[in-house]
Amino acid sequence: MSDKMLGVLGGMGPLASAQFMLRLTLLTPAKRDQDHIPAVLWSDPRVPDRSAARLSGGEDPLPWLARGVAGLKAAGAGAIAIPCNTAHGWYDELRAGTDLPILHIVDAAAEDLARQGIRSGRIGVMGTAGTLAMRLYQPRLEALGYEVIVPESAEMEALVTPGIALVKSNQVADAYAPLAEAAGNLRARGAAAVVLGCTEIPLGILAGPYAEIGVPLVDTIDALALASIRWARG
Repeated sequence: MSDKMLGVLGGMGPLASAQFMLRLTLLTPAKRDQDHIPAVLWSDPRVPDRSAARLSGGEDPLPWLARGVAGLKAAGAGAIAIPCNTAHGWYDELRAGTDLPILHIVDAAAEDLARQGIRSGRIGVMGTAGTLAMRLYQPRLEALGYEVIVPESAEMEALVTPGIALVKSNQVADAYAPLAEAAGNLRARGAAAVVLGCTEIPLGILAGPYAEIGVPLVDTIDALALASIRWARG
């Protein structure tokens, strides 16, 4: 049993946050209610679009994110998990504004690659246009010895971005085909694994026969949940 309260800064999007809470529960070794991790979810879908903020001068989400962190601290959180990859573009600013540890989703993904026995080689990363433009994954994974490849611009426009939008509009089953095609294209380019580096993407991929993609996948919702469990269990 843990006495550590996990704060979850969510709402980006709401379905991904709900899936994170579900996976946090299902992945926790527990035999009774009291064995689970105390957690409080701050799900605020009003946070401005993160990709738009970075790519086209949209409204800055940082004040909204910082307010969520402060609210979670006031609720008793001892650490923060953010089940949104693109929001980690403001990780340094959030970290500087709080004394709480903030788990990093890219580090969690790297730990999951190692857990699956993939410690080097070419890795595909799918994500929002904002995540890829900010290069959230490349430096961290390259420092560990991985070679990172990402979808081509045409694939982002035709497959990945529309797939993410379908999940956000609750058309989850329809998101499988474009997202699976993009993942398969990365496999064809030599990826030994594909990181689903947007928390909407696993929801779409899991809505269909994802084993047919033929490459190991890193679900960043699960990876962050596992990192949260490790934090809570010390």
